[in-house]
Amino acid sequence: MRVERWTGARVRDRADGLAALLTDTVASGASVGFLAPLGHAEAVAWWRERADAVTAGHLAVWAAVDRAGTVTGTVGLAFPGRTNSRHRAEVVKLMVHRAARGQGLGRRLLATAERAAAADGRTLLHLDTETGSPAEHLYRSAGWTRAGTIPDYAANPLGELRPTTLYYRDLSTRPAPVSRAGAGTDR
Repeated sequence: MRVERWTGARVRDRADGLAALLTDTVASGASVGFLAPLGHAEAVAWWRERADAVTAGHLAVWAAVDRAGTVTGTVGLAFPGRTNSRHRAEVVKLMVHRAARGQGLGRRLLATAERAAAADGRTLLHLDTETGSPAEHLYRSAGWTRAGTIPDYAANPLGELRPTTLYYRDLSTRPAPVSRAGAGTDR
């Protein structure tokens, strides 16, 4: 499994594979900002819009690709444009295909984003996730700090309002973890 940082052009070119990952993630019940059922064409269009943000430098995207070339996971870092917030970034759209779950890929993607943020001089990361979700367990076990919970923050894929929990990671006092996953390229 390779983890690669993709350019905007690569995101646009591989939008079909990224869309398959996104639709699988939503179909599995993960709350990543979409209601079910999410159509493939809508997911492709969403990723193509993200390609523009990558090209503009507002977003970084890493994709996990298996030996067959299938996109099995992704994570992003969104960079705020305001001058008073250039020390931080938001972890966005950490997704792992159902067929690739339980193998440490989510943790590897998260560690990749953390290392890249630290290398870019970011000292603070933040994210939000559905309260009680498997993703929340990942963030806690990876050393993220719970900041609080907001009730009825977002609808899950079924349209039910659910609370979200906010997390942060202070990179100025803790080194980002090193991936223990198998060989690959974290770029």
